[in-house]
Amino acid sequence: MSVRIKEIAFDKALSIGATNALNVCLCLKPTERITVITDNTSEEIAASLVYEIEKIGSDYNVFVLEDFSQRPMEDMPQNILDDLATSQVSIFACVAQEGELGSRIQMTKVVNKHKIRHAHMVNINKQIMLEGMRADFLEVDKLGTKLLQKVQKAEIIRVRSKGGTNIVAEFSPKLHWLKTSGIISVDKWGNLPGGEILTTPMNVNGTFIVDGVVGDYLCAKYGDLKETPITIEIKDSRIKSLHCSYATLLNEFTDYIHTDENSNRVGEFAIGINTALKEICGNILQDEKLPGVHLAFGNPYGEHTGANWVSTTHIDCVGREFDIEVAGEKIMEQGQFLI
Repeated sequence: MSVRIKEIAFDKALSIGATNALNVCLCLKPTERITVITDNTSEEIAASLVYEIEKIGSDYNVFVLEDFSQRPMEDMPQNILDDLATSQVSIFACVAQEGELGSRIQMTKVVNKHKIRHAHMVNINKQIMLEGMRADFLEVDKLGTKLLQKVQKAEIIRVRSKGGTNIVAEFSPKLHWLKTSGIISVDKWGNLPGGEILTTPMNVNGTFIVDGVVGDYLCAKYGDLKETPITIEIKDSRIKSLHCSYATLLNEFTDYIHTDENSNRVGEFAIGINTALKEICGNILQDEKLPGVHLAFGNPYGEHTGANWVSTTHIDCVGREFDIEVAGEKIMEQGQFLI
């Protein structure tokens, strides 16, 4: 265990978000054990989380990735995975680096196997702790439940945006919708801050404008894409063409979605429901929860959605100011919910 985390001074303004994470989202009990995985960049946030854990009185271990391996890290250290397997609750609070998705998948396999209530806080920073993590997650959960009642019956969802998105997504009752509202259960680990409902769509066609952010390690490099959006043409759930005025971004995104045979396939259709958020901040962890729509290409998280295909990659793509029509009913206009 990294003892030094306890000695790190942290901004007390982080405490509201940390309390929310541990008491509301994870419902950590004094009788439970928790594993915290962090990195050098995120130590102050980890310190605020550990402070709250000690107030609750739970047994815990905290690991700093750089103490065990060079970054980027292809594999999650075995002693971290072993410790994780003994806990009922876990938090991953780290900044993503290129080539590390595989190590995170190794971690979440342990989480799934042992039914751990896991908070995934990839690319967490102080701004997110002071914004998205201060949401009323009980209210976010109520909104998610209301939306699920609508989308689970829908065969078609149409999405348009001010920036030019115009897609039609088709859905199958064999593919399950999930709610990751921030209230985390043993059934599905979730990102924090929470606030989305998602599934693997059966089919997607049309144009999707990424004028918000892209995910994984590309997010930290390129941030807010309002001035350099990516235009994605989709046919039968596959990316058929890409356009972007920023050549370097276009080339990196193109390489990413050609990693394996399914890296260019729509693996996730999601609706953000964290109503505490009002605008893009340039960080995928928070921005994908902004009320609106995002698509992810690659890994469909089939263990939860029921999708029968896999990918080694997963990249979220977020836009702005959406209109959403579910089975003929408009539920959002210019990014504002109508329900």
